[in-house]
Amino acid sequence: MELRHLRYFVAIAEERSFTAAAERLWVAQPGLSTQIRRLEAELGVRLFERHARGVDLTGAGALFLERARAALAAVDAASSVGSDLQGGVTGTLRIGLATPTRWSGTAALLERFARERDGVELTVLEGHGGTLWHDLRDGRLDAVIAPSTFASPDLRTLELGTEPWVVLLAESHRLAGNASVGTRELQGERVAVTAQRDGAGHDRMVADVLGDLGVTAAMIRTGPGPALYRSVECGDTIALTTAPATLPPGVEARPLNTPRQVEFELLWRDETPSPALAEFVRTTAESLADGATARRHLRAVA
Repeated sequence: MELRHLRYFVAIAEERSFTAAAERLWVAQPGLSTQIRRLEAELGVRLFERHARGVDLTGAGALFLERARAALAAVDAASSVGSDLQGGVTGTLRIGLATPTRWSGTAALLERFARERDGVELTVLEGHGGTLWHDLRDGRLDAVIAPSTFASPDLRTLELGTEPWVVLLAESHRLAGNASVGTRELQGERVAVTAQRDGAGHDRMVADVLGDLGVTAAMIRTGPGPALYRSVECGDTIALTTAPATLPPGVEARPLNTPRQVEFELLWRDETPSPALAEFVRTTAESLADGATARRHLRAVA
């Protein structure tokens, strides 16, 4: 397998057409088709469903697209090593962090990058995933750390890992004394949601996990993050999220006794990254590989 095979595959997946991809890549379509058939033979799977209007990704193709993009991003990052050694990476980098669900490795990653690349002016912004998604696509952010539900075909992604859903509740709540919270105990509870247009992604994830658990609950509209926490502090409402790094006074976190996970990804635009962004992607991949529980991520970007 060669890098050009990955670039060919990604172009076809994005254009959904061998003809359009060949024009984009400035290669002959018959040769492109031959290379993809060889790639499919090497992998032992079909990557595309061919039809009269073009092509669609198979399930295996969709999975391979994620890995191919990550691999190409790692190559882009590696290509900047020479200039990094000569003068160091400089520039600006704007990273968005989706709330209220968070990836637990965020703080350590940002601290490492700021320490190792102090020539980069790093700005970190928090907000609803929907807001950050629009800001990323419009160029106001360089990358976003968010649940994988915010990934889209026009964005590159790097899988970060999963975090368990937890229940946030007041110390005075009837379930606060439990070591974990069961599905029966969640039945009929008042569950806080943001009820914001740009917070719809989080609210939808909460509704999905409750539905998956077979729980019927009253969804209480509270507003963005701070308002959500305040409603929990009052004692008559709970919230579902990932475990926060810090909790407001009087609020506790309890795991579900039927665990459910949130997948997180690093997202950035599908274009040649700036040296600062390329270095951030490389640092992220290295951080994942350094973790004892994240060895599989290195294979995804190698």
